This record gives sequence, C-alpha cells and structure tokens, in this order.
Amino acid sequence: MKIGIVSDSHGNKQTVAAALKLLSERGVGCILHCGDIDDAATVHLFAGTPTHFVLGNCDHDEAALREAARQIGATLHGRFAALELDGIRIAMIHGDDEKRKRAEIDSGEHDYLFCGHTHVAERQRVGPTLVVNPGALHRARPKTCVVLDLQTRGLELLHVAD
Repeated sequence: MKIGIVSDSHGNKQTVAAALKLLSERGVGCILHCGDIDDAATVHLFAGTPTHFVLGNCDHDEAALREAARQIGATLHGRFAALELDGIRIAMIHGDDEKRKRAEIDSGEHDYLFCGHTHVAERQRVGPTLVVNPGALHRARPKTCVVLDLQTRGLELLHVAD
C-alpha cells in the first residue's frame, strides 16, 4: 500500500485539491494529515480516501473538524496518533510541541514519525525512526507532500502546483 502524507494545508482548498490529485495518480490508498487543517470544509476534500488527521496549533475549532472527519469516515486523532499500517509503526504529530516530538523520536517505538509545522520538507534518521516532514500546502515555496510505499519503504517528495 502507498500512503500520502500532507501537512499545513491552512484551508488552502485549491492546493489541497491539487495534492489529492497527485496522490490519487500515484495510487495512494490512505492519507495522513499532520495538522493545521484550518477548517471543516478542507476536511471534506479528503472524502473517498481513508484519512487520519492530527491537530495542529492553528486548528482552533476541534469540534467542527471532528464532525467533518466523522461525516467523511475519517479519523481525527487529536494532537498525536500512533498507527500500524502493513506492519509499519507510524506516529503523527504536528510538531509545534517540540518536547512531545522529541520524546516520541527518542522512544524508538516508531519506524516513521511524520510531522509538519515548519513548512519545510525534510527527513532525518534518528535511531530506528525516520522523521519526515512532508512540507506544507500553504505558505511554502515549493508546496510539497510525500508518498510512502509501505512495501518498498521508498519515499517520494511531490511538488504541488498552486
């Protein structure tokens, strides 16, 4: 299975739609959103693809985001999520809580930790954990997201047109 990872969409529906199109073209079967969704209308754009969301520091209306996620059959985990997909241990956090992020990295419990917040795509291995920031879909040059192939563990950085 391939999963798409996005972050920091900040209600930029045009760029979210462009990213979702790219992810669909690559056969993504699940999407992870690392927070700063911004509004419920943006959540609705993810309908049709299993999606996991975590909250970011700009996600002020948690109740509306939670209801929108429920309506499309997605999962809003709160500020942190730990998932196992095809035997791969994945953690998601927005990244603004540096202490929690560092604790999750140092725990060694995750194969991947996906986070956003900085609007800069980057990856670094810390012990057994590959820490990946997919970049951002708003206020970033370039706007980016990531595809992870769970079978090969290959990562692909995608540039999203705005």
